[in-house]
Amino acid sequence: MAHAQHPTPVTARASGPLSGRVRVPGDKSISHRAMIFGLLAIGETKVTGLLEGEDVLRTADAARALGAIVHHDGPGAWRVQGVGVGGLREPAGLLDFGNAGTGSRLMMGVCGAHPITTTFDGDASLRKRPMRRILDPLELMGATILSQEEGGRVPLTIRGPKEALPITYRTPVASAQIKSAVLLAGLAAPGETTVIETEATRDHTEKMLAHFGAEVRVTPEGAHGRRIVLKGQPELQAAPIVVPADPSSAAFPLVAALIVPGSDILIESVMTNPLRSGLLTTLREMGADITVESEANEGGETVATLRVRAGALKGVEVPPERAPSMIDEYPVLAVAASFATGTTRMQGLQELRVKESDRLAAVEAGLKAAGVTCRIEGDDLVVEGGNGTVAGGGTAATHLDHRIAMSFLVMGLATQKPMQVDDGAMIATSFPTFIGLMNGLGAEIA
Repeated sequence: MAHAQHPTPVTARASGPLSGRVRVPGDKSISHRAMIFGLLAIGETKVTGLLEGEDVLRTADAARALGAIVHHDGPGAWRVQGVGVGGLREPAGLLDFGNAGTGSRLMMGVCGAHPITTTFDGDASLRKRPMRRILDPLELMGATILSQEEGGRVPLTIRGPKEALPITYRTPVASAQIKSAVLLAGLAAPGETTVIETEATRDHTEKMLAHFGAEVRVTPEGAHGRRIVLKGQPELQAAPIVVPADPSSAAFPLVAALIVPGSDILIESVMTNPLRSGLLTTLREMGADITVESEANEGGETVATLRVRAGALKGVEVPPERAPSMIDEYPVLAVAASFATGTTRMQGLQELRVKESDRLAAVEAGLKAAGVTCRIEGDDLVVEGGNGTVAGGGTAATHLDHRIAMSFLVMGLATQKPMQVDDGAMIATSFPTFIGLMNGLGAEIA
């Protein structure tokens, strides 16, 4: 497979105040799940607001390969005619997920519990990401791993059992992807499949299971955790899905407005699920001027229009238990911390080492390229703020990671000298309209 592309360097430079009203694309986590549940339901699932980034389109392609009929009716509007739990067709070729960690891991859960053989692959970045954490519970449920790269990485081939076994599984790390893969596999198993997590992670899968008619019970577990019990082998019924705006994508214009002097913007319909709101909590602790202009409900999720105004930020300590609610937002939080007064310590970031890149190392290197004093201490990232001033002038290596690219382009909008990222091509995986949206607010990114 040809995954390599010619790098496309992108530069951001200091602009005047950002202003305007925007809506960022649909939530990536919910978009992946919409395609997967559409595949597993009986009938036609209508989806509006779907994120049409490359990652989600790979999941749509996989749903087609597994037997779903997928129609695209216009921007964000899709229909999925499903095959039902147990009705998957063995794909004719491998499933190439490109850069999509969520899509590949969740679909491993689906396929690993059905009596089919499926090969998963992806781009250079996905080939570095650990999949053993998904394969371990699938093997307990009866799946056989026919082939895998070292450390359980793709390309790998899974053969599902004739009938999956229900299990009780305690997730080894706080990961919605592990939880979701086990629950999706549990749909094909008789009896009850239970997932126990010490730290509660984003709950979109549980909400969507109930939305499509599955019987699922969620109860507290310990101080911060949850126990999720799923009754297996339901007949899921097609149900409409409205995808709210992605809080992880909203993080970029939000932080940009905080650090570019004089900025005042509105970001519409941002999902404010408490298990996804760690960044908002942290920025408010730092003194950020973020207010809720209006609230509504879209597809079972609370959404809000946020007004964001520039202002002084102060350093804070971010506790490790907050990580699951903001795991994708730490790179751009580190950018905000660079402009704060005082020290920001982000604790318990071990999961950042196994994202699209080693995000912990990539953020540290990018900050240093911008002249920011920072260090990694164990699994913590410590950033010394520049009291509103950051030199810039460097190039951040993105390592094929869309969030690293967007974070350092946001930084360049407020640094004294422009910031460059070595490649912006992969931004299309999650936020294909990023540069146009930001420039529409008054940014200078080219």
